[in-house]
Amino acid sequence: MPAMSQIERAFCQTALWRGGTGKAVFGSIPLDRLGRDVLEIGSGSGDIAARLRRANPELAITATDFDPAMVRTAAQRLQSYPEVTVRGADATDLPFADDSFDSVLSCLMLHHIVEWEQAIAEIARVLRPGGVFTGYDLTRTPMATAIHRLDRSPFRLVNPDELDQVCARHGLAMRTRTRLAGQVMQFTSD
Repeated sequence: MPAMSQIERAFCQTALWRGGTGKAVFGSIPLDRLGRDVLEIGSGSGDIAARLRRANPELAITATDFDPAMVRTAAQRLQSYPEVTVRGADATDLPFADDSFDSVLSCLMLHHIVEWEQAIAEIARVLRPGGVFTGYDLTRTPMATAIHRLDRSPFRLVNPDELDQVCARHGLAMRTRTRLAGQVMQFTSD
């Protein structure tokens, strides 16, 4: 799994992300269904984990990212939050035991994983029975494809039906809907 491009890394640390995109993504998370132990894959700068802790101080959050620069940024940002752990991790080979988390969160990062099907298998493995996989991501559209080609970062955009099928193979029944004229998808397991 590749590290973020410099452009993506910079975007994840901007006020535009925190005030607009991050706020919209956070608004799509089913806070009442997360349980206590939450794994965030691709946590970037730690913005979503910080918002989660402010919304519910009882959560124990493990924020992970593959990119060492993002891990350092998130660790610094989240150091004052008790019950938040930040660590480097590859979403296709998660360093956690089976049935470790009540929920797994993925916000705008699945498309960065070329072998995203393996990440889904790992998500299903670390979720406790009845756990929730939820998040938000870009869909395979000409605009998203063009942006990522210009950026030159490795990517493999996912369509909602593909996500639903792969999740179903791993026992995760998904409710997926598109937003912003089909440019993004919001998903949550039942």
